[in-house]
Parts: sequence; C-alpha cells; structure tokens
Amino acid sequence: MVETVRGTRRALAAVAAALAAVAGLVTPGPAAAQQLFPEVIALPDGWMPEGIAAGRGPTMYSGSRATGQVLAVDVVTGSSRLVVSDPAGAPAVGLKVDRWNRLWVAGGNSGQGFVYDASTGATQAVFDLAVATPTFVNDVVITRDGAWFTDSNNPFLYRVPIDGRGRIGEPQAVALGGDYQHVAGFNLNGIAATPGDRWLIAVQSSTGVLYRIDPGTGDATAIDIGGVAMTNGDGLLVEGLTLYVVQNRLNRVAVIDLDPITFTAGEVVGALTSPHFDVPTTMARFGGWFYLVNARFTTEQTPETPFSMVAVRR
Repeated sequence: MVETVRGTRRALAAVAAALAAVAGLVTPGPAAAQQLFPEVIALPDGWMPEGIAAGRGPTMYSGSRATGQVLAVDVVTGSSRLVVSDPAGAPAVGLKVDRWNRLWVAGGNSGQGFVYDASTGATQAVFDLAVATPTFVNDVVITRDGAWFTDSNNPFLYRVPIDGRGRIGEPQAVALGGDYQHVAGFNLNGIAATPGDRWLIAVQSSTGVLYRIDPGTGDATAIDIGGVAMTNGDGLLVEGLTLYVVQNRLNRVAVIDLDPITFTAGEVVGALTSPHFDVPTTMARFGGWFYLVNARFTTEQTPETPFSMVAVRR
C-alpha cells in the first residue's frame, strides 16, 4: 500500500509539473523536457518550411513553401496533423493566427495572401496584394485593426483591414517613405508590431537595417542599434521592449532591448543559439520556449530532404 501511494503521488506530481509547464508557470526540468517538450520536432520530408505561428494552446503552425499546405504541431508531444491540406495557393511563407482563430498566410511570389480557418483548414479569403512584379509577399503581422504584409521585392506594405467584429476589408497598398531605401536584392522581410500596435517594425534583409514604420503613413525611421547590422535578418518577434531578430544563415537570434519611448534606438544584448539550428527563419513562443523552423536554405531542397522545428529556452 505504501509503495502504491508513493507511486500515485509521483504520478500526480509529474502531471502537475507538466500542466504548470504547459501554462508557462514553470520551466520543466531536463527529464520532463525530454518527455513532454521535444527539443527537435521532425516535419515531413520535403516540407520546406519558412513561417511559424503560435495558435491556441500548445499548437504551432508551419507552412510549406513547396505546396502551400499548413501543418499543426503539438509542441508538447511533437505530434502533428495536416490542417490545410487543400490550400488556396502556394507557397506558404509567413504565418500568423488572429483572435478569431484564423490563419493568415503570406503567399510569396504568388503576390497573394490567404486566410484559413485554423481548426478546419477551410479557406476564408484570398487576396491579390502585390502592386508590381516580380513580388515576394514574405511575412505578416496581425494588429488590432488589420493584417500587414511585407513585400521583399517592392517598396510597399499591404494592409488588410479587420474590424472589431473580425470582418475583413479590401487590401490597401501603403508606400514606404522616410528613411526607407529600396535596394537590389531582398528588402523588407520579417515584420512585428510594438506594444499597443503603435508602430510596426521590419527588417531589410539585404542591408541588415531595422525600421520603425508608422502604419498611418508608411514613413520609416531607421532604428539605431549602435551600428550593428542585422545581417540575414528574417523573422521578428517583439515581446514587451525586447525585439528578437532571426538571422537565418548565421544560425542565431539577436536579442535587442528597444528604447521604450520612441522605439527608434536599441542595444543588442545577446543572442540565442542551438546546435540544432540549420538556417532558422522565423520564431514563435509557447510558455518558456521559443520555436523556430529550419528552412535549410544551404541544403539541396528535394522531396526527400528532412526538415525540423527546434525549441530553445526563452
């Protein structure tokens, strides 16, 4: 009887620890992390991921550049299911989930944006965004009144209005001005919003410059981070006054403390790395973990190429 009680207590303690970890209240110990939060989660061979988005609970979404399909991954168990099996178009690049549980997808060189039901995968909307070709609609961020897309080949942001009831309006092109300089190669890539959605922040991959952008006018102000270039800047994540910049081919994430008043200055205070990084592109958070997908741009992309999602401690 004593051993049975002890065994029951150990089992209950393990369940309690797991639930607390899922709620983001504690960081699981090494044993729990191995069992409940795999550090590397395999994606389908040939998947060719680039975007990642946090959904409800422990769900992360990963899109395929190859097919436009979207996978829902349970980061606690590592299991996954195909949620968008019949996409409205391809590729699927940047991803975000809005508060109505809709999945917004940047459509890369299609020049389009797609909206799906994040539970069923049903198509909700398709937009023609690009104002010129060639185009590469690269990433998307959701604010309180709209979805904003970057175009890496054209000096515009694309805004799709969303009203307070979740109704979606017609897309608008917002020309970039101010300090923004359009150059050869890949331009604006990752995009994020500051607290309260007062400003947008985007990174220019070809120059490594970060911009604070006024969503009302499109005017961009270069963010002074002490002359440090965000070389190979890709996905962005803002949490409070901290900006995370995924530097894909450098296999690291720069950590930047932003000026709390203007968001036009900051200081690089560290970096996140992992031995499992293989050209990570974008990131999202669940509990005490950040999750990134490995795009493996330096590896031949074939239907047999393995891909993965990697967890790093926050």
